[in-house]
Amino acid sequence: MTTSLPLAPRTDERALAALQQEHGTALLGFLLGLTHGDRQRAEDLVQETLVRAWQHPEALDSDHDSMRPWLFTVGRRLAIDARRARKARPSEVGAEVLAQSATPEDLAERSATELDVRQALRALRSEHREVLVQVYFRGRSVAEASTALGIPEGTVKSRTYYALRALRGVLPGYEEGVGRGAA
Repeated sequence: MTTSLPLAPRTDERALAALQQEHGTALLGFLLGLTHGDRQRAEDLVQETLVRAWQHPEALDSDHDSMRPWLFTVGRRLAIDARRARKARPSEVGAEVLAQSATPEDLAERSATELDVRQALRALRSEHREVLVQVYFRGRSVAEASTALGIPEGTVKSRTYYALRALRGVLPGYEEGVGRGAA
C-alpha cells in the first residue's frame, strides 16, 4: 500500500495571473538586459520566475508593498545560474560547422613525413641543403637567401632546382607538389 504525500501549497492561479499582469512586462525588460537582448532566454527566465512564485505562496503573503523586488531577485539569480550552466557546458556544434572545419591532422603520418624529409635532406649535398633550408624552412625569398648565403640569386635558383630534383628521387610518394614556388 502506497501513501501519497500531501501536495505542497501552491499560489492561487488568479493571484499568479495578477502578479504576471502587474510585473511581467517590467520583469521581461529587466531580464532582457541580463541576457543581452536574447528574448527567448529572457522569456524562459520570466516563466521560471513565475513558476518559483507559484511554488512559494509564502512569498506573496509577505507584508511588502510590492512583489517586484522579490521577482527581480529570483529572476536575476536564475539568469546567473543559467549563465553559469552554459559556461560549464561546452557549446554544441552543428553538423554544418563540423563539415566546414579542417580535418584533424594525423600526427603519426606527420611525424613519419618529417622523418622522411630529414633523412632525405641528409642525403643532399650541403650547398643544396643550405639553399632549401633558407628558401623553404626559413621562408626567405631568393634574394634574401642569396644575401644570407653570400651567393648570386641565379645560383640560389639553380641549387633549389637541383636539390628538389634530388629530393624527388629520394622521397618516394612525395613527387606531387614538391618544388612549386621555389623561385
